[in-house]
Amino acid sequence: MEPNNLHEVLRSVYEEMMPMCADMAAVAKGVAGLGALFYVALKVWQSLSRAESIDLFPMLRPFAIGICIMFFSTLVLGSLNGVMSPIVEGSHSMLENQILDMNELQQKKDLLEREAMLRNPEMAYLISNEEFDKKLEELGWSPSDLVTMSGMYIEREMFAIKKDIRDGFREFLEILFQSAALVIDTIRTFFLIVLSILGPIAFAISVWDGFQTTLSQWLTRYISVYLWLPVADIFSAILAKIQTLILERDIEMLADPTFIPDTSNTVYVIYMVIGIIGYFTVPTVTGWVIQAGGAGNFMRNVNQTATKSGNVAGAAVGSATGNISGRLLK
Repeated sequence: MEPNNLHEVLRSVYEEMMPMCADMAAVAKGVAGLGALFYVALKVWQSLSRAESIDLFPMLRPFAIGICIMFFSTLVLGSLNGVMSPIVEGSHSMLENQILDMNELQQKKDLLEREAMLRNPEMAYLISNEEFDKKLEELGWSPSDLVTMSGMYIEREMFAIKKDIRDGFREFLEILFQSAALVIDTIRTFFLIVLSILGPIAFAISVWDGFQTTLSQWLTRYISVYLWLPVADIFSAILAKIQTLILERDIEMLADPTFIPDTSNTVYVIYMVIGIIGYFTVPTVTGWVIQAGGAGNFMRNVNQTATKSGNVAGAAVGSATGNISGRLLK
């Protein structure tokens, strides 16, 4: 299954779990009703004890919250998701456009890179069977030619093994990169489902005097968590744009017939590591957009884990790509 399909599955899970809000709404009605009774009685008693006129406007708050609880799925969640969905769709379309451009440039670069390697006599026979057979035909059957022939077979086999190792390590980093995005989306979906199902309870508790901030805290947390996916898409779009600019520069260099390409893909690997670490900063960046509390300790542990994973991945990059990446990281 493709990662994009997994994101669709997470969205389907969220939609399938939303009917559970009705079950919590039934419980929340009783809690809110009892809270409204005490709230109104307290306000009326305070006004009577002070010989003041009764102000009816503050007493409308419990009834407004009660209406929100009764129609929580449509009135509250429907309104919030309706306002936030265009943001998600806009950021995702931005990401798709960047990825489309990057894939086209990557295909063009791979073609030009192969042509450049074929122009190099020292490397052409390593990637082309025709060039390899042609070079074998030029050799004779003398002892020195046999030694040269054996060296060619060994060199070509070593080149193939080295390429397989690089491709395997690159594929491993791509899997980690996609896994980081899925981790953020899975945690986001879990938080949204919990906030949505327990939302009526939070609204009901906010009716009680002294717990009024529960309502505003729930709203800020829900919006903050909902924005995780748009922020992650924007971060991915930035990485895709950087890689697009790198590919465009590589294509310009490959247009030079005398240029010999470097197949180590060191810069690509480094940006993959940056992307893996950067995904776990999404909750922190979202907290700059809208202030919300309640998940600080959890996300602090996630960020610490991401940092340790980044150190391990960086060490693996250094050992796999050689001294080049080590000097770049200094």
